Amino acid sequence: MSIIRKQTVLHKAVLLLLCLALLLPQVSLAAKKTNTASSDIRVLLTRLNLSDEAWMTLEGRYLTQCADGGEVLLPAGAQITVLLRNGKMVLFHNGLSLSAGKELKLLRRRDGDTEPGIRFNLQAGVYPGDLTLTVKDGAIRPILTLPLESYLKGVVPYEMSDSFPLEALKAQAVCARTYALSKMNPSAEWDVVDNTNDQAFKGTPDNSENASLAVLETEGLVLTWNSKLITAWYSASNGGQTELPGNIWSGDNIPGCFAMTDDPWDVQNPESTVRTAVLQKDGSGLSAGLLRLIRAALAKEPELDDFRLTEKDEIRVDAIRGVKLTTPRYKAPSRLMTRLELTVSLSAVLKEGRTRRSTDEDELSISEILYPDRTAEPTDTPAPAAEAVSELIPAGTYTAVLDLFPETVFQLGLSVYGADNEIITVSEDETSFTLTAGRYGHGVGMSQRGAQQQASEGKKKYTEILDFYYPGAKLRRYTGESAALPTPDPLLGETPGPIPTATPRPTLMPVTTAETGLPEGAWMATVENIDDDSSLNLREKPSAGSKVLRRLYKHQPLIVLEEAEVPGWARVKTDVVEGYVMLSFLQKAEKE
Repeated sequence: MSIIRKQTVLHKAVLLLLCLALLLPQVSLAAKKTNTASSDIRVLLTRLNLSDEAWMTLEGRYLTQCADGGEVLLPAGAQITVLLRNGKMVLFHNGLSLSAGKELKLLRRRDGDTEPGIRFNLQAGVYPGDLTLTVKDGAIRPILTLPLESYLKGVVPYEMSDSFPLEALKAQAVCARTYALSKMNPSAEWDVVDNTNDQAFKGTPDNSENASLAVLETEGLVLTWNSKLITAWYSASNGGQTELPGNIWSGDNIPGCFAMTDDPWDVQNPESTVRTAVLQKDGSGLSAGLLRLIRAALAKEPELDDFRLTEKDEIRVDAIRGVKLTTPRYKAPSRLMTRLELTVSLSAVLKEGRTRRSTDEDELSISEILYPDRTAEPTDTPAPAAEAVSELIPAGTYTAVLDLFPETVFQLGLSVYGADNEIITVSEDETSFTLTAGRYGHGVGMSQRGAQQQASEGKKKYTEILDFYYPGAKLRRYTGESAALPTPDPLLGETPGPIPTATPRPTLMPVTTAETGLPEGAWMATVENIDDDSSLNLREKPSAGSKVLRRLYKHQPLIVLEEAEVPGWARVKTDVVEGYVMLSFLQKAEKE
C-alpha cells in the first residue's frame, strides 16, 4: 500500500471518529429527555389488601430500619410478621419483637449472587425491592421500591400471559416501560399502583421465561414523540377500533401518535372478550326488562294513544322488522354507537272505552304472515276467552329508539367491561338479528389481543406492532441504572428465636342451610376458577360496572338463589351478604 493510500485511509478513519464523536452528544441529549433521576420505581401494593398485619418471608438479607432509627439485619429465609397495635407497628422474627413505630423499612443488602426479594402471604411471586411500611388511615400501607427492569418482569406476564408470542410480549414490555417512566414523580408518595389503574403487578412469578426474555431483549427501549416520552396507554381489547386519548381523558398535551383506526387483528382473535345477544325476528324470547324499555320508548307515539302500554302483559312484539345502530358518541370515523333502533310490529291492549280506529290491510297481513295456522281473519271482535292473549290486537309497526348505555346494554347482557364504551355490531340471518359487543378497557393505544393476533397469525415483529398502534412514535433507549446494593454493616446480626406461626388464610363467610334448608330452586356452589391470591367481586347488580359489595375468596361457599335476567350472572347469598357474581367463576357443590 502506498503512503498516499495509507494517508487517505487514515484521514477517512479520523473523519469517521469525528462523526461518531459529534453524534454521541445528540444520543445523550435524546436520552436525557427520556431519563429520570433514578430508574427505581415506587409501587403502591394495593393487591396485598393489608389491614393490621403483614406476613413475609425474605429471600436474601434485609436491613430493618424503624421510625426511631433502630436497625436489625435479617438473614435470608427469615419469616417475619408485622402487626399493627395501638396505631404503631410491631415486628416479630425468631423470638424477637421490635417496636417499629409508624414507619418500617426493609432494605435489600448484598447477599452474594442472590437477588433479595420478599414473598407475601397468598402471593405467588417474589417482590424484588425495598419495602416501606407506614400507618395510614388505621391500616398498614406498603410501598415497594425496585429497579424498573425488575418491575417489568412482574408486569409483563400479568398484563399479558407468558404463553403469548414473544414479539407480542416485547411490544408489551416497551409499552409497560414507557408507561412506567411517564408516571414517575419524585414529589409524589409513589409512582404507580399495582392494579389496572396503572399496570398489574404481582411480583416476579417463578415461571415466566418468555416474559423475562421479552424484557431483557428490549431493555431500555421506550416510545417517544418529538424526543419526549409518551404515556403508552394500552388495553386488553379495543373491540375492533382504537380510541383517541382525548375522548377518554382531558388534557392539551396528548402526543400525535394516537389515531382512531380499525383493528381487524383484535376482531380476528378468538380470545378477545365479546358478548352477544340474539333477537328473534318472531319477537319471541324478549326479556321483561327489554320489553319495558320498548314500551317506554313507544309511549309517546300518537298512533298508540288508544292502547295501554304500562304493563308487560299489555303489549306483545309480534315481529322484529329491523335493528339499527345509530348516533356515534364521537365524530367520524368513530363506531362507538349510542342508540339502538328497533323496528317492531306490535299487538297491544286497547284502553277502556276505546275502539280500534281502522283495520289497515298492512296490519292484517302481519298477523296472517306470523300466524298462518289461524283460519279466522283478525277483526275488532276479541278471540275466545280461553286464549291467553285474547285482548291483544294488532297495533301497527313502529321504531323504538333506545339509548344503548347503560340500560339497554345491561338488559341485553352486552356489557363487557362495565365502562359503557362497547363497540357493538349487528348481523342478520333468516330468523334473527345478532348484536355483538367488544372492547375490554378504554381502547386507547395497543390492544393486547390485537398484538397477540398480529404476532401469531400475522408474524409481525414487535416494532411493526408498535408502529400500528402508535403511528409516528419513535423507539429510543432509556439509559437509567439502579445503584448497586450496599454491603451490610458487619456489626449487625441475626437475633435467634422460635419461628412465627404459619400464615393464616382469609376467613370465609359462613353459609347456614341445615335448619332452614335451601330455598326452592336454589343450589350450593363454591367460588373457583380464580388464582389462590385473587378474589371475586360480589356486585350489587348483575353487571361488571356495578358497585362491589364484597370480595369473595377461593372456595367460598355460596347459595345460588337464581340465574339473573342478564345472561352469565347469578344471584347468590351467604349468611352475611347477598348480591350477584358471574356464573363462570362458580362450581356446583357435590351433595354430601
